[in-house]
Amino acid sequence: MVIECQDITVQATSFAHRGGPVFSASLPGEGETGNGSGAGRAISQKRLVTTLWNYVGAMDNPRWLYRHVFDRAAYPLQVAHGPLGRPQLWLGEVRGPTVSFSEGGGQIWAALCGDGSDIGIDVAAADEFQGEYPLHRVFHDQELHHAGRLTGGNVAKAAALLWSIKEAVVKALGCGFHLVAPRQVHVSPSRGGGRGYTFPVSLSGKALMRYPQGARHSIWVRSYPLEQMWLSIALVHGQSQYDVGRTSRPTLYKGRRLIHD
Repeated sequence: MVIECQDITVQATSFAHRGGPVFSASLPGEGETGNGSGAGRAISQKRLVTTLWNYVGAMDNPRWLYRHVFDRAAYPLQVAHGPLGRPQLWLGEVRGPTVSFSEGGGQIWAALCGDGSDIGIDVAAADEFQGEYPLHRVFHDQELHHAGRLTGGNVAKAAALLWSIKEAVVKALGCGFHLVAPRQVHVSPSRGGGRGYTFPVSLSGKALMRYPQGARHSIWVRSYPLEQMWLSIALVHGQSQYDVGRTSRPTLYKGRRLIHD
């Protein structure tokens, strides 16, 4: 579902009965705006998150866990970051829902979900995987085979699809690829079709030991083709690994590039 909101197009991604929906949107990146490497990115991210939060706040959804903090005057919105670069939304002194950012194709993307699920968003372009890219150090043979069927046998597009899925997942886990290796994230064959695809994802090895929610809760990813790119949104169903409504002093995001963007 696509909604026009404050001249920014907001997309709602549903995961059936597995949580969500996740709301996402994009704005032109610094190359188009000329706002500078740090300040321009921070301004765009803040504008995107504000738009998504305002849209969520206007919805009457009993599953939202943050309905009591939609008063912007009483709970000013701030974007912070954790030790591994994970973005954090703060509503005054209250920890908000998980948010995620990505950059690609001259756009800055943001995603937000209000039901307590952990989420991640990533975009990847086929031209990042041309030439002698070490595909088999990152992807499993069966993953490449299935992704190739979805991309008409185009290996670079298949790699971009799989990378966007895996990076969206590790963003949802909150660690990027700092603590999880790409081959410890397993992408199963997609379900459905149409405009996008739904992928069940699982963890193995040390990743599963470190993030057992990968076994207790389903990890699902919705992926959409965008010309020569793929956009993927991951959702780890269930309560966020962070306490909902937790309060403490946030470390403010100063416009530095997020570690795992």
